[in-house]
Amino acid sequence: MAMNKPFRLVVIKLFLQKELPVTRKLRSPSTSPSCWVCSKWMSTSSLIGPDNIVRSHLPDINLPTNVPFHQFLFEKCDQYKTLVAVEDFFTGQTYTFGQLKEKAIKVASGLHRFGYRKGDVISVYSPNHVHYPVLMLACAATGVWFSSVNPSSKEDELHRQLLHSGSKAVFTAASSVPQVSNVVKSRDSQVKDLFVFGSAEGFQGFRPFQTLLDDDGQMFPDVDINPVEDVFILPYSSGTTGLPKGVMLTHYNFMANCLQIAASLPTSPDDRVIGLLPLFHIFGMIAVQFSVFLGGSSVVYLPKFEPETFLKCLQDKQITLAHLVPPLVVFLAKHPLVSQYNLRSVQRIVCGAAPLGPQLTLEVLQRLDHGVTINQIFGLTETICPALDVTSTPGSVGYMVVNTLGKFVNTENKTLPPGEVGEFCVKGPQVMKGYYKNKQATDEMIEPNGWIHTGDVGYVSESGLIYIQDRIKEIIKYKGFQVPPAELEALLLGHPDVQDVAVLGVPDLECGELPKAFVVKKPGSKVNEQELLRYVEDRVSPVKRLRGGVLFIDDIPRNPSGKILRNIIGNKYL
Repeated sequence: MAMNKPFRLVVIKLFLQKELPVTRKLRSPSTSPSCWVCSKWMSTSSLIGPDNIVRSHLPDINLPTNVPFHQFLFEKCDQYKTLVAVEDFFTGQTYTFGQLKEKAIKVASGLHRFGYRKGDVISVYSPNHVHYPVLMLACAATGVWFSSVNPSSKEDELHRQLLHSGSKAVFTAASSVPQVSNVVKSRDSQVKDLFVFGSAEGFQGFRPFQTLLDDDGQMFPDVDINPVEDVFILPYSSGTTGLPKGVMLTHYNFMANCLQIAASLPTSPDDRVIGLLPLFHIFGMIAVQFSVFLGGSSVVYLPKFEPETFLKCLQDKQITLAHLVPPLVVFLAKHPLVSQYNLRSVQRIVCGAAPLGPQLTLEVLQRLDHGVTINQIFGLTETICPALDVTSTPGSVGYMVVNTLGKFVNTENKTLPPGEVGEFCVKGPQVMKGYYKNKQATDEMIEPNGWIHTGDVGYVSESGLIYIQDRIKEIIKYKGFQVPPAELEALLLGHPDVQDVAVLGVPDLECGELPKAFVVKKPGSKVNEQELLRYVEDRVSPVKRLRGGVLFIDDIPRNPSGKILRNIIGNKYL
């Protein structure tokens, strides 16, 4: 890792006498331990070692390295065989855990019958539905790589991912058939098969997914899978700081993080989970979906956010656990429609994808005053989830998950003590194998000793709680001082007249950059620029004042995971 690499901030505490001997890049079947365990941690009460490495508040657990992901999940399907695993909110279609396994076996057999073999890649270009986990498990069983595509991607973006991944098949929703047809038939690609969830009326060459579901299962393959080395999932990073890169996640990465999340956030058959966050995103795939399957919980899928449908699902399905992103939390805190629904079944909200400010957290707790808990989860595609809050501490993403180390470093890559802001680095079994066809980018992000640089800045408290402030590349530099936009955004969201907000740096010859707020008012609000400038000035240090001013706009553009698209705002207004 280059020492002059710009640093990122995040807080974490971990006790470590010496670094783990095995890393994501160096493990092999012959040298890997059966699990990532550091028994020396078990007897210590400190989460932060003398070298400022942070560990979890929980003891490490056994993470088997010889179990493919489908086998791991099939055992859970057998355990909860008669319980409902997945449900489509609109159609009412359900699969029990037993049926989930049965359908996955049939689809795996069908894929094998069509000639798909270990190492082949298929892409899925579709919103959430009950067949998503079926296809994922079928791919795991056949050794096929599952590459998820953002269903809102334009044709050029879809073509780029299909070409780069080398996908041999595309699975899509009926609504996206025209786009897929245009891309595959008019451009170069390796795609040989097209499948549709539903029907593709008026278009040739699309097989119904039902064809695979109707397979007799007799060609279910016996594939030799090395969980530690063999890739299972190939999602693509968001690309907001460059072209998207394929992230290679192995069977072991996926299984390990499911177990890690379940250790911090256990669920039970009594839990009903809303599956609204997009399944193409790693947060949706693991935290929303597979990690809760470990406890026998059911997931109710929604294809997209619509205010009344979202609230009706929470109410009518008696949802107990809601995985959300900050814009949805803002909606629950501020939208008048929320008061018309009974949301008392919701016991836990887990928020991820972007920082959630303490004031907004408190605002939601005041509105949903029946005892709901709000926890943050931290992660990125390359690390899945290395930190998860279980303390309900506003503003914190919590402790490190089990079997995972964390640290914050400065621009010289020196590990920082608690309270000092730096880039968050992580080491653990959930860290990606690397970027597909991009060794240089892999080497720039993952050090030879296994530490991965997240690109997020923050700090760790004395008690071992991690606080994430912002992305390194989004930090505003005012006269050499660092101003995290997320901090000001969280503050402004606490104002009663602010519906949504984004803060960007405005170029300035004298000062470098000036923080400027782009604000969406609440309906009917008459708040003006001066009021908001004073509101911020009274609550922050002088370097963080909105010296670039306030501009009122109609909406804040975000990607499907809730992250603010600052480049779009900058191009339009700056």
